[in-house]
Amino acid sequence: MQPGIYIHIPFCISKCHYCNFYSVTSREYVPDFLESLFKEMAMYRDQFETFDTLYIGGGTPSVLPAEHLEELIQRIGNTFDLLPDSEITLEANPGDLDATYLTALRKTGINRLNIGVQSFDDAVLSLLGRRHTGTEALAAMEASRTAGFDNIGIDLIYCVPGQDMHGWMKTLDQALNFNPEHLSCYQLTLEPETPLGMIYRKGTAGLPDEEREYDFFIKTSEKLEDAGYIHYEVSNFARNGTFASRHNQKYWDHTPYLGLGPSAHSFKKNKRWWNHSSLPAYIHDIEQGKTPVEEAEVLTDDQLRLEALSLGLRTKKGINCIDFNMKYHVDLLTEKKEIIAKLKDGGLVDIQNGSLSPTRYGLAVADSLSLI
Repeated sequence: MQPGIYIHIPFCISKCHYCNFYSVTSREYVPDFLESLFKEMAMYRDQFETFDTLYIGGGTPSVLPAEHLEELIQRIGNTFDLLPDSEITLEANPGDLDATYLTALRKTGINRLNIGVQSFDDAVLSLLGRRHTGTEALAAMEASRTAGFDNIGIDLIYCVPGQDMHGWMKTLDQALNFNPEHLSCYQLTLEPETPLGMIYRKGTAGLPDEEREYDFFIKTSEKLEDAGYIHYEVSNFARNGTFASRHNQKYWDHTPYLGLGPSAHSFKKNKRWWNHSSLPAYIHDIEQGKTPVEEAEVLTDDQLRLEALSLGLRTKKGINCIDFNMKYHVDLLTEKKEIIAKLKDGGLVDIQNGSLSPTRYGLAVADSLSLI
């Protein structure tokens, strides 16, 4: 696979109660940020090969006017070799997606929308601190189709405090009514320093126990696969293989990627580096003519092997054991024969044509599978 580009847009109108990604709510720095971003692009002009995906995330990229996004994509195309059939994704908040804005987005080159719906239930949306309503989410999805977008992904969150299975199934039904090309269903993670995390730490909010979490996961997978979707990664479902996120798959198989913007991560060969999670620090370094890198690490062969094992067992395609042996000099099917046999007997993995892959029940406990 060709490398991909990720751009972190660090602006939000408001911060969601569960979000731990870097962003600021003031947009006064937008002009300075864009100027710095274009300079950062130039710093990496000759360090990567041809790209075939561009993912604009955040933050909330859809708070930027369409003309800013159009200029950003044009700059990418002028600075790097971005293939003509590249997947170009924009993360968007439903509250930003009216007909006028969507029509303008269609002209920028964006060909995939990832809409952060999270829920259609207003009570759940309020608890999460989302700034859109269920009605606005439905309207945004309809408007996106009307504007001509034919590759739409929807993000949803389950295991929200107080959420029951009936409410979650209703949310999935509402999403399926639109026949989206992609669905990402994430179990809520309460990071300690977020507002929801602090409430939970004080014991004033309850979360499902592990058995209930497992039940949510399995029923979600069953329902979406019954509806014709491929459960191709722990949290991700595609209507067919064509609509699996080309960009996100790069993170799971050690394909190189370049991250631009505050807090963005990059990876190439055996090196990973990440930018300052601070807009002022990011802008300052670039003004000084320096790459805004906060830290970097060089991964050993053992670290790469363990990552490949962990990431591979989070995907439906799993691990090609012949390729794994050639690259990391470990014959999994021989050296891990006993434990793999136990996992197979337990219905957690399958072995077909030399590939080790998780079952639906294995995906539910994917983090444990990597311990083999």
